Amino acid sequence: MQEQMKSLPVSERPYERCEQFGPEALSDAELLAVILRTGTNGVSALQLARQVLTKEENHKNLMGLCYLSREQFMEISGIGRVKAIQLQAVVELAKRIARTVPEDMVQLTKPQIIAQYVMEELRFETQECVYAMYFDQKCKLLKRSLITKGTVNASLISAREIFLEAFRCSAVHLVVLHNHPSGNPEPSQEDLRITRDLKQAGRLLQIPLLDHIIIGNHRYFSFAEHGLL
Repeated sequence: MQEQMKSLPVSERPYERCEQFGPEALSDAELLAVILRTGTNGVSALQLARQVLTKEENHKNLMGLCYLSREQFMEISGIGRVKAIQLQAVVELAKRIARTVPEDMVQLTKPQIIAQYVMEELRFETQECVYAMYFDQKCKLLKRSLITKGTVNASLISAREIFLEAFRCSAVHLVVLHNHPSGNPEPSQEDLRITRDLKQAGRLLQIPLLDHIIIGNHRYFSFAEHGLL
């Protein structure tokens, strides 16, 4: 496959194009080809990259990589265990870069910042994930804990577990957030009930629930912003 790639004009080789013009000049397939390095059985790295990009039937572009498991990557001829792991690592790096917000900027008074902090991590999840974020008296983020990971339709939020962890890290304030795999962050009746229960528990334990944020696809719903807390 190296021979096949070398037979291409220099202007069409992803490595050489990246070196000469910079990564911003490359197409999505060319960037993936640089990462994959080699193809297989008469298929160049560039052709293999195009197969990767069209593997996920609902997202035939870079977004599709976020929905593919290691096993699904390996269903593509030419993608073995090592390349599959490399692709997963690239996807995870992209998610982490996208959600990188300095912790001192995660402010309780700004639900949008909190939502941005977890958006790229949660909007691709196919199951509901419930997190609690714990803050000190100066509103500095102390810890973020995964409370539960449920099914597509529902998840069980344990108030006991949430507040036990709050005591362990000496939290003064609490924010709960979870995702809706449907992409629509509008709260369900169950979300409303859980929020009322957590608010009441927080009041009794003197660790107030300051917000419950639901993450959708590039959208969020803040109970505090909507006056529901």
